[in-house]
Amino acid sequence: MSLKRKQIFPTLPAGQRVSLSAVLLGAALSLAAAVPAQADNHEPLPEVTSTPLTGTLHLLQGRGGNVVASVGEDGLLIIDDDYANMVPAYEAALIDLAGADANPRFVLNTHWHSDHTGGNLFWADRGAVVVAHTRVRERMATRQDMPAMNRVVEPSPKGALPVVTYGDSVAVHFNGDDLEVQHYAAAHTDGDSVVYFTAENVVHMGDLFFKDRFPFVDIGSGGTVPGYIAAVEAVLERVDGSTVIVPGHGSLATKADLERYLDMLQLTSTFVADKLAAGESVESITEAGLGEVWASWGGGFINEATWISFIANSP
Repeated sequence: MSLKRKQIFPTLPAGQRVSLSAVLLGAALSLAAAVPAQADNHEPLPEVTSTPLTGTLHLLQGRGGNVVASVGEDGLLIIDDDYANMVPAYEAALIDLAGADANPRFVLNTHWHSDHTGGNLFWADRGAVVVAHTRVRERMATRQDMPAMNRVVEPSPKGALPVVTYGDSVAVHFNGDDLEVQHYAAAHTDGDSVVYFTAENVVHMGDLFFKDRFPFVDIGSGGTVPGYIAAVEAVLERVDGSTVIVPGHGSLATKADLERYLDMLQLTSTFVADKLAAGESVESITEAGLGEVWASWGGGFINEATWISFIANSP
């Protein structure tokens, strides 16, 4: 796998800025519906599916972001840890993989959102060292306004905060592999990282990849559409046809899947930016839509109207 670190940050054509209120109200309802409520005594216990990847690596999938676990002679390491109410299910899944002593030595967070960091406190209390970009700790430690979800997120408990932070990148040498954790600025948020397992040729992209779906760009957390595109371009420069790519949400992917994703990002962004530059309003663009070719991409919790709003209002 290539270890190039080149990043390119294109800018969208200048366009008019508009209010997000109309489209984000609808998005808030969809996003809120995507966040599971705490289970009560009448609900079935949540489950986690486990899929072997290669070597020491396993994909774990629950209700939130995808989790990758490395299980080997050095112990257990996990990337992200889903919602807090999913912890019992992940504990059971990790016991199945690693035996009774299944507490991770390290937890790597790809960004700060609670569907990727909700288990931090539990695992930290059991001895895990939580590692993330410095912006992840800063955002988790302070009150966050998330207008796209119509909610405010209160500071996380001190015990849930990353205790090891980095700026551009950090390396972790674990279970016979060299993990390169690379930060990509102003993308999904301002604290996104991608984890490259260089020996196993596996990449965990966090929420820089929503497979076959429009992405959530958290503008309120420093995310931008141009930065998001640049990050995907940078990852594509480092992978090959044999790389196993783990998206933040969705099934396992290949380089071809990520190339298709980049095409969508670039073509729809250029389409909207050109329309705005020609004097069209976001409302008229949204009413006309992006075209039938992209219709299926709005099937996730970010619909077409919300994706258009992200493009139009991105810094």
